[in-house]
Amino acid sequence: MQSGYVQPDKFTLPYVLKACGELFDIEMGCRVHGQIFRIGFECNVVAQNSLVAFYAKCGRMQHARIAFDRLSDRNVVSWTIMLSRYGQNGQPIEALRIFREMRKLDVKSDWIVLVSVLRAYTDVDDLEQGKSVHGCVVKMGLEFEPDLLVSLTTMYANFGQVMIARLFFDRMRMPDLMLWNAMISGYAKNGYADNAVELFREMISRKVITDYITVSSAILACAQLGSLDLAKWMDDYVRKSEHKNDVFVNTALIDMYAKCGNVDLARAVFDRTPVKDVVLWSAMIVGYGFHGRGQPAISLYHEMIKGRVLPNDVTFIGLLTACKHSGLVEEGWQIFHSMRDYGIEPQNQHYACVVDILGLAGYLDKAYDFIKNMPIEAGVTVWGALFSACKIHQNVVLAEHAAERIFSLDPYNTGHHVQLSNLYASANLWDRVSKVRLLMKDKGMCKDQGCSLYREKSLTSRIQDLRRYTMRYIA
Repeated sequence: MQSGYVQPDKFTLPYVLKACGELFDIEMGCRVHGQIFRIGFECNVVAQNSLVAFYAKCGRMQHARIAFDRLSDRNVVSWTIMLSRYGQNGQPIEALRIFREMRKLDVKSDWIVLVSVLRAYTDVDDLEQGKSVHGCVVKMGLEFEPDLLVSLTTMYANFGQVMIARLFFDRMRMPDLMLWNAMISGYAKNGYADNAVELFREMISRKVITDYITVSSAILACAQLGSLDLAKWMDDYVRKSEHKNDVFVNTALIDMYAKCGNVDLARAVFDRTPVKDVVLWSAMIVGYGFHGRGQPAISLYHEMIKGRVLPNDVTFIGLLTACKHSGLVEEGWQIFHSMRDYGIEPQNQHYACVVDILGLAGYLDKAYDFIKNMPIEAGVTVWGALFSACKIHQNVVLAEHAAERIFSLDPYNTGHHVQLSNLYASANLWDRVSKVRLLMKDKGMCKDQGCSLYREKSLTSRIQDLRRYTMRYIA
């Protein structure tokens, strides 16, 4: 068109800008921007909206804002582009600022705006304002709009209100993948593992195509249930699906097997994964640590380094935990002091692991000196590790000092008060037991009652049900 010296009109350039945005071609888009000014379309609303959309699509939100601010006649499309793109680019606060500006200028919102606003309030953890937007949705008669149902389901599920989320989910006759994911992950992340597995079973029975988010959420739920049979069923499903080589899914499987008590099956998943990133390596090392397999954890760590995969902070937590449970004091000490070689600054959790390693081995004074020489302020986890070691080795004096520091940092933690009382009781210091209990009473604290849980339906029968559904799905 340009080589034929044909002058573009106000309808041509917006389409070209849209194409540039889809291709993320910043250079060509800037050229088109220049042409808009040269030809004299800088006041055309359609052309200006296209510029805003182009820059926002390419992640250039500052340029998009400049183009937006130059608009003399902003319509609902202009506002919607800015609001939605701020949300999609991880700037929910800016998205909500745009929404407030809209409200001040009495610009009427549509369902697209409300979807973006709901997502923004979800991202900033503001349920009350999210509920207010829900009220607007109802008043405008948009409660059955599919995208709004997805946003409402996601919002309530993220805030742990899964029963309300399920009401919106059930309104959709044919939920899309995003809705299934929102509901399953909402169940899994909020302690409703049984519901998550049941919904996942329903999903695959309907032959809805899953993605790595769906499967990872279902694996998380299986890990929470702690059933090895259920874990094997989930692994079997993954191996027969298109997710069998997905690093995120296999990382979740490793974590699941470790939590279900079988680190060898976790290692089998690790070995069959073709591409291993630092998260996968770390998950396997943490799994070994969780089960007190110190030497395999350290061997895997050396294998990781040989493979030129740099460890992260989680890798070292796994290693130190493995050393703690295996009594590998010297190895744990060396591993801790090697962290800075990889540019990792130890945090409270790492220091707590070292205190555990020293304390469990009986080096209480060395553990205390280690805490005193920490370059950062010791948190509850660090003092708690020292206190636990003192309780094991019946060192009442040092335990009292650790308890004082814990109470100053976390004065209303019932568990630590009860542990101190138990320590005094084991040392026959009954007057001090009375003082701790009186202190708890003055703070309005009481010991949590123990409880036992049981399942009405046997896991075996549920696994058989799940296997039947899986075979039907795979077939």
